Amino acid sequence: MTTPASRPAPLTRPDGSRIRALVVDDEANLSELLRMAMGNEGWDARAATNGQEALNVIREFAPDLLVLDIMMPGMDGMEVLKRVRATGNDVPVLFLTAKDAVEDRIAGISAGGDDYVTKPFNLEEVIARLRGMARRHVAAPTDADSRLRVADLTLDEETYEVERAGTMVKLTAKEFELLRYLMLNPRRVLSKAQILDQVWSYDFGGNASVVEIYISYLRKKIDTLGAPLIHTVRGVGYTIKSPA
Repeated sequence: MTTPASRPAPLTRPDGSRIRALVVDDEANLSELLRMAMGNEGWDARAATNGQEALNVIREFAPDLLVLDIMMPGMDGMEVLKRVRATGNDVPVLFLTAKDAVEDRIAGISAGGDDYVTKPFNLEEVIARLRGMARRHVAAPTDADSRLRVADLTLDEETYEVERAGTMVKLTAKEFELLRYLMLNPRRVLSKAQILDQVWSYDFGGNASVVEIYISYLRKKIDTLGAPLIHTVRGVGYTIKSPA
């Protein structure tokens, strides 16, 4: 992830206008936090606190991105999405779900959601995921915007290419997703449970040893090309960061 000092120009629609984003959550403080964060991206962001209000705003505002909380009183996020899709609207949707609501996640993706994040979440990660959705579905393509960087390691979310110090690194799909998650959270220590949840999705309750195995795969392919970037914090988890 780029640092604030090197952040590229804000993503825009192909015509140069601001990307429109709507967050829908019955927790007003949370929806306002997300709205402000999206506004900081240079987007035209709005918030709604219930399903009916969301449908009204969607009809009038025509957002390019939609953040939907699944569990809301009255009309929940699933029903909102069902009604939106029934109108032929294919706006990309990021679902917010409870951490233990595995069925909700499966149902949300099956119903046409594009991604999901579990509560409580890391705000920076949510915004990074929304940027990725915006690049794929809304904004004019730009090579620079699709790249995550840590030291001399580069990961391109659009082309799925990974390069370190001029050397291309071939990764499996799961290795790529693991590295991407680490690079979306540079210097942040991620637990095995967090990694299982975000990288292995519905299998997050599985054997945590799979994380150790895939970390070792990444180290053999990446850390052998230069100073170690992937570090173990004993008793806590893993992190990726530039050499000291």
